[in-house]
Amino acid sequence: MTQLASLSSNLLFVSFVAYLVATLFFGGAVKGAKSEASYKNNKWGKMGIIITTIGFLTHLGYFATRWMASGHAPLSNMFEFTTAFAMMLVGAFILLFYLYRTPSLGLFALPIAIIIIGYASMFPTEITPLIPALKSYWLWVHVSTAALGEAILAISAVAGLVLLLKNVDLTKKSKERFWLESVMFTLVLVVGFILSSSAFALTGYEAEFTFVDKNEQTAKMVYNYPPLFGMNEYVAVTPDKMTPLFEMPAIINAKTLTTFVWSVATGIVLYLLMRLIVRRPIATLFQPFAKKANTQLMDEIGYRSVLIGFPVFTLGALIFAMIWAHEAWSRFWGWDPKEVWALITWLFYAAFLHLRLSRGWEGKKSAWLAVIGFIIIMFNLIAVNLIIAGLHSYA
Repeated sequence: MTQLASLSSNLLFVSFVAYLVATLFFGGAVKGAKSEASYKNNKWGKMGIIITTIGFLTHLGYFATRWMASGHAPLSNMFEFTTAFAMMLVGAFILLFYLYRTPSLGLFALPIAIIIIGYASMFPTEITPLIPALKSYWLWVHVSTAALGEAILAISAVAGLVLLLKNVDLTKKSKERFWLESVMFTLVLVVGFILSSSAFALTGYEAEFTFVDKNEQTAKMVYNYPPLFGMNEYVAVTPDKMTPLFEMPAIINAKTLTTFVWSVATGIVLYLLMRLIVRRPIATLFQPFAKKANTQLMDEIGYRSVLIGFPVFTLGALIFAMIWAHEAWSRFWGWDPKEVWALITWLFYAAFLHLRLSRGWEGKKSAWLAVIGFIIIMFNLIAVNLIIAGLHSYA
C-alpha cells in the first residue's frame, strides 16, 4: 500500500510538471505562428499536445494507483476530488484540441489545471479509510459524473476567457475591462491560497482547540494558520498560540473561514504587487496570447462544451445525487448547502442555454455567461465545501 501511495504521488507530480512544460510549448505555438494555418499546425503546438497527453496518462496512473492503494474510488475528500477534477478538465481539453486544433485553448486551460492541482496539494494527501456515509458504489457514480460535467463546463469558461481577452479593449476604462480584470484577480486569489498555505506549512504552524460541534459533541480542531475565527465554544489546547479574534456559530467552519481570509489577504497583496510592477491591468499581460484565436471558433467551443457538460452535470450532480441521498438519508432533497448550490449551478446553465437558443446570446455575451458559470462552480468547490457546515462537510 505504501509503495502504491508513493507511486501515485510521483505520477501526480509528473503530470503537474508535464502540464507546466506543455503550457510553454502552447505559448510558443501562439507567439510563433504567422498565419492561422501555421497557428493550427505549429510544431510547438504538436509537441504541446503530446506532452499534455503524457501528463494526462500519468494523471490517470495516479488515479488508478491511489484507487488500488486505498481500495475505493479516490473521490472521498478535497484532495482527491480536486485532483480528479483537474484530470477530467485536461481530458476534456485534449478531446477538444483534436477536434479544433487551437493552441490558445491549451495555453489557458492547462494553467487552470495546474492551479487546481496546486490548490488540491494544500489539503491532507494521506490515504484514509472511508467514513460509513461514503461506503457506497454511488460515491464513484455520483461524484465522478458530477466532476466530469463540471470539467467540461469549465472548458466553456476557458474558451470564453480567450474570446474576451481577444475582443475586450483593455486600453480604455469600461465595465468589460473591470469585470475581466476581476476574473484575473480571482485567479490570483487562488494562487494566494497556495502561497499562504505553503508558507505556514514550512513554518510548521499548528494551533489546537476543542469546540462544540453542530451535534453538540466536543471535538478537536487543529489550525495551520494563525486563527482569526474560533470554532463554536472553543477552548485553546495550545495557549501559547494566537487566540481567535471572533467566535463563530456551529454552522460555520471557523478553521476554513480563517484559511479563506488569510488566502484572500495574501492574494490581494500579491495582486497589488503585480499591479505595482506592471503598472497596468493584469489582463493585459495575457491578451497578446489570445490575439490569434478565432472568435467564432472560441464561441463554438464554449457553446458545445455547455451542450455536452450540462446533461452530464445534470446526471451526476442532481439525478445520481438524489438517488444516493434517498439511499443514505431516506429523502431525495433536503436543502443542504451543497445541494442548494448544485441546483443554483444547474439553473444557471439552463438559463445559459435558454438565452443562447431563444435570445441569440452569442459572442461576448455567451462568453461572459460561461466565465460566470465557472466562478459559480469554483465557489461551490471552495466556499460551500469548506466554510458552510452541512451533510457534505466530510468532503
